[in-house]
Formats: sequence, C-alpha cells, structure tokens
Amino acid sequence: MIFFSLENYGISNSSYNWQLTPYELQQIIIQNNMGIETKSGVLAVNTGVFTGRSPKDRFIVKDNITEKKIWWDEKYNQSFDSEKFDFLYQKVSQYLSGKTLYIRDGYLCSDKRYQLNVRSISEYPWSDLFIHNLFFRFTKLEIILPDWLLLCAPGFKADPIKDGTRNKNFSILNFSKKIILIGGSGYTGEIKKSIFSVLNFILPTYRNVFPMHCAVNVGKHKKDTAIFFGLSGTGKTTISNDINRNLIGDDEHGWTYDNIVFNFEGGCYAKILGISKKNEPMIYHAIKKGAMLENVIFKKETREVDFFNDSITQNMRISYPIYFIKNIEKKLLSSNIKNIFFLTYDAFGVLPPIAKLNKAQSSYYFLLGYTSKVAGTEFNIQKKPKATFSSCFGAPFMPLHPVQYTKMLMKKLENTEINVWMVNTGLISGGDSFGSRIKLDDTRKIVQNALNGFLLKVPYEISPIFNFKIPKYCPGVSSSLLNPKNSWKNKKMYQNQVKILAKKFIQNFDTYRQNIDKNILSGEPILE
Repeated sequence: MIFFSLENYGISNSSYNWQLTPYELQQIIIQNNMGIETKSGVLAVNTGVFTGRSPKDRFIVKDNITEKKIWWDEKYNQSFDSEKFDFLYQKVSQYLSGKTLYIRDGYLCSDKRYQLNVRSISEYPWSDLFIHNLFFRFTKLEIILPDWLLLCAPGFKADPIKDGTRNKNFSILNFSKKIILIGGSGYTGEIKKSIFSVLNFILPTYRNVFPMHCAVNVGKHKKDTAIFFGLSGTGKTTISNDINRNLIGDDEHGWTYDNIVFNFEGGCYAKILGISKKNEPMIYHAIKKGAMLENVIFKKETREVDFFNDSITQNMRISYPIYFIKNIEKKLLSSNIKNIFFLTYDAFGVLPPIAKLNKAQSSYYFLLGYTSKVAGTEFNIQKKPKATFSSCFGAPFMPLHPVQYTKMLMKKLENTEINVWMVNTGLISGGDSFGSRIKLDDTRKIVQNALNGFLLKVPYEISPIFNFKIPKYCPGVSSSLLNPKNSWKNKKMYQNQVKILAKKFIQNFDTYRQNIDKNILSGEPILE
C-alpha cells in the first residue's frame, strides 16, 4: 500500500482508496446504492441535478500568469479572485475532511513530450471511475510527481455571496497553483472539459502545440490522417468511429510543430441516445463491464437500458477506456494530415451536406464555428436545436483569444495540400420547423468519398452568397441532396433563409474583424 498525506492538501481525518480498479469501484458504488448494474453487467449512475455542463459557472483565477493572456469575457472565461479561490479551496478541503475519498494518479497526452500528470481527489467513487476511464493510466502502482491537482466535491455547495461564485456549483482553474476545483455538480463532463481547458492554455502558450476540439482517425493502409472538428451533437464521435479506419481519439487533440497529431485522453465520453449496433457498432460494443453509463432509463421492470428514452436527458453518456474500441490506433498519434472536416448542425437547413473550402474560408469558418446547440450537451438547453456560433468549434474550453487559435490553423494550412470540408450533419430539405436531419448513412458515404479522394475528381458548382464549392455527384447519395436549393420545396423561403444565415455569419465576425488577417475576409459570405 502506498501512503499519502492528505493533510498536505488541507484534508484531515480522512481515509482514502488509491488507484482502485474499475471492478473494485463498481462494487463500492453498487453496495452504497450510488449506481445500478445493468442486465449486461455495466454500471449505470445518475449524476443528479446536472446532466450537462454549466459553462457560465466555469472560472479562471486572474493573476500574473493569466491576466494578460486569457481572453476574458462574461460568457466563458470569467475571472475569479485569487484570495477568494484560496478561501473556497479551504472550505472544500474542510468539507472533504473526515470522508472516505478516492485518489488517482493519471496523465494526459499520448505524445510523451507533452505528458501532464494529474492527481485527482474525488468525493464520489464514480467520479474516480470516470477519471480512470478518461485519463491515461499508469501501468505501475507507483507515486508520481503530479503537475496538477484535481479536487472534485460534487456534494459541496458554494455560497455565491460569500464565495464569489455565480451559483452553488462551480469549476475553477488556477494556473498559478495548478489546481482544478470542482464543486456542486456531479456531471462528469465538468472534469473532462476542465482539464481540456488547462491544456488549451498551456500547450499553445508554452509548447507551440495547436489544441483542437476534434476527433481524429487514420487510414489503415495509406495512413492518411483526418481531423473532425465539431461541438457535441454534430457527429464527431459517431463519424470518426469508422470500421475502415483506425481511431486516434474522438474529442480532444494536439497538433505539434512537427505535424504530429496526438490524443489528449485515454478514453471516450460518447452520447448514446438512440445508439444502435447497426449505426454505431464500435461505440455499441464498448458498452461493457468497466464502462460507465450516465443518466439512462431502464425498460419497465428490467435492468435493460432503453437507449431511446430521454426522460432524464438527451445527453445520456457512456465513458470507457479507449482500448475498448476495437480498431484503435495503438500509439494514439499520427502524421500525414490529408483532410479536415468542420462538422456543423445547421438548424436553418441551408448548408449543403458537404462543401469544399479554400484556405480563407477554412479560417473564417473555423473562427466562427457555426453550429447549433443540441439538447442536453449543456445544462438547460431545450430539445429544439438553437443556432449558435462557438469560435474554434469549442469556445467554452478555449481560454485564449479565438484569433490566436485561428492563426495556428492558418499556419498549419500554409503551403500544404490539406483538403478542408464543411459537412452539415443537421437539417436538410427545410428549416427547423419542417426540415429533416440528413441520414447518418448518407453522411458516412459523403465523408468516405472525400477521404478516398473521389470528391476531388467530380465537377462542382459554386454556392451563391456563401461561395463555397458543392460537388455535383457523390456515389451512393442522391444528387438532389447535395445542393440544398434542390431539396427545398419553397425556393423563395430557401433564399430568404440563406440570406438570414449569411447575415448572422457577418454580424458574428464583426467581433474579430479588427484583429484578424484581412486575407480571411475573402472567405466571408457576400450579400448583394
């Protein structure tokens, strides 16, 4: 047994469990009525009031390190006073004192040049299981020197007036003390996105690594690498899990100065509402012992999960170690980047299923990150999709100014033949009131034909206003779907919707217009 002194963290009179196995944690969770074992033996837990992230309750301590580097705004990167952080940390450590805690040492980044060791101290055993599944795991039971500390206390409730938080729940990053402090929310996605935010600051600032909210896979034979940007709900996990290609990772990656793409994580956190063996076979087969289901409903009087029942949330999730995926790329890194896809859920239904972008358009669309918020990903998002712009396809997790990340992408695209595609996985044949979502099978065929190079050989037509290139033909997909104007019954309404969306692009770009390379402006929609 390896011994820690919890008093070093301000925690006293507490016992702890260190580096427990998934089996041991599952037994503890079930014995304490904190979860249920499904018919197939998988653990299922309920995360409580919060079934999604609360981005407005994430803070960054403003100090000498962060004051002039963070892009401070009221929406995502809210500042937190250093003294109040110390006071709140003390309250949380006192709250954890006398409890049985769960300690885990893990690390982030599959490229060992950028390895970040993290020690987590968790109040709940299922928070610890999530960390086991999502972080990289040390193979030997040894004490490591942690770079960061993660303190997770879902049962602690802050006093907003005294503690300086917005609500009782909070997630606070302190880059000087290298501490992540989470309280008041049991949703495990807060853990995942907090460490992602840390890396999104550290790697570009100090290591010249471009951090990306994306999935990455690689061809089994040609070893060509494809990057899939997109917010949750746009299809990153689903589309990147391709039986014909090996997966590097489904959500968080870095792109190095020497053009290596590597995974930040050692696991996956996938949405599972409506999952089926036919449509998402690799994720489906990862639902096995050792994984953890969140906020699922069981079929009546059974312990069989109903993957179509969203009574608790549309954001039903599963976490599992990345080796649960059969066709994983063993080293979790690759080079030879050939294709980049911007996945978007278009709630207006006017963007094509796929379009080829030039370099200016690529930078423009990346900076804006147009998509729609899909129900459940964030707390209190309703069922109806809401059109939005999330810079760099991940604004809630990007502490630096979006222009800084965009410039990194622009540099990566310079003097290369990397193909950049915009893929609409959202509505076609009409807007939100009467349109339908494109079939997953059609999206898969479209992406596959981009990856195999076929779409580079077909004729294109130029979309009016947006001016990107739309292929006229794609094997296995009806040509009437490729250009939205052909699938809308009401052509006048279609034209009006195109103009409305283009105006939104232009208006949202105004935020960055004074700070960006003017060459990007040639990628902007043109309204007559």
